[in-house]
Amino acid sequence: MNILCIGDIFGKPGRRALKELLPRVIEEHKIDFVVINGENAAGGKGISDKVAEELFKNQIDVITAGNHIWEHKSIHPYFSTHPILRPLNVADVQLPGRGQIVVKAKNGCNVGVICLQGELFMDDKGPKVVNPFKVIEEPVRTLREIADIIVVDMHAETTSEKRAMAWFLDGRVTALVGTHTHVQTSDEEILPDGTAFITDLGMTGPHDSVIGLDKQVALKRFLTGELKGYEVAKGGARLEGVVIVADEKTGKATAINRIRIRL
Repeated sequence: MNILCIGDIFGKPGRRALKELLPRVIEEHKIDFVVINGENAAGGKGISDKVAEELFKNQIDVITAGNHIWEHKSIHPYFSTHPILRPLNVADVQLPGRGQIVVKAKNGCNVGVICLQGELFMDDKGPKVVNPFKVIEEPVRTLREIADIIVVDMHAETTSEKRAMAWFLDGRVTALVGTHTHVQTSDEEILPDGTAFITDLGMTGPHDSVIGLDKQVALKRFLTGELKGYEVAKGGARLEGVVIVADEKTGKATAINRIRIRL
């Protein structure tokens, strides 16, 4: 089967790129299942109820997230009614939502999806999380009993933490894809025991920017040291992600290919 994983949807330009480009990608690559990271879909920070409804009008199966998922409280009720995931490893167990789900793909396969958040350099980014390496094994073990395919989105700052997690889960999940940096990496590969990996899927949004932000706003932040202003850029929209080919009988990945399409 063919699985499409799409990098962080950033603001309105990202949503527009998704709407206009996704049908073409699905048709060209014969996609059976679509996972997108909606972490920055609403104004560049988080995802609101209205934005979630807009996103689900596209042919997507699961929305993953990260540290910005808590920006809009209007999305909280949707955690129990829609396939939207927050990080599995949030420390506060009273926070709403779930970090894993199983959804049936259009080809009939059961696909498990897990959302993780890294620890390194993420201390000031949303609610505290616990060590992802210490909490991931039991969910994976559970999903392996009921899902044909398992995809993990690790929303993390450092390449090392994502790479280490890929080695940790090699052979136990179909794919480990990284998100958060908004910069697509060129290290996609199939690890020895059959897990597809890429450090970062990239960003679906305005690339005439500084990782999605208006260039002048970002430059002012660097020049003054004041973290004021947050304006989504407008130009250079494109869709980024990977297409993973997986054997639903073994749960192993057989190919992973980057995609980068300009609007």
